[in-house]
Amino acid sequence: MTELPVILIADDDPDLRRLVRMYLESSEYTLIEANSGTDALEKILIECPDLVILDVMMPGMTGWEILRYMRTKSGYADIAVLMLTGIGAALNEMSSPMYGADDYLDKPFQEAELLTKVRRLLSSQRDNKKG
Repeated sequence: MTELPVILIADDDPDLRRLVRMYLESSEYTLIEANSGTDALEKILIECPDLVILDVMMPGMTGWEILRYMRTKSGYADIAVLMLTGIGAALNEMSSPMYGADDYLDKPFQEAELLTKVRRLLSSQRDNKKG
């Protein structure tokens, strides 16, 4: 039996975490949540998820700090990261790739946008593990 992909939803806004969970629950994923930057990093190190949906502005550590840390650590550098943030499309488009994010999504977002990006990133993740 194949294990379900593990997705970490890291955002300090409980309503946003609930919304993302609601959008993803009907799919075949194991969902975990983090409510701060330090909580997110701890769960990344323990759970080693397949995908991290990461807010930029969180207490403890920013999403950029977490991403920078992940990209320098063996075993975590290849985890797919989707930045989910309200910093604005232009800044997100410029900053996300600069820090090593695989993709980004601006708040507010549509369910279809989120699902498309999640599926694409997880598919790429599986392909990378095979090859």
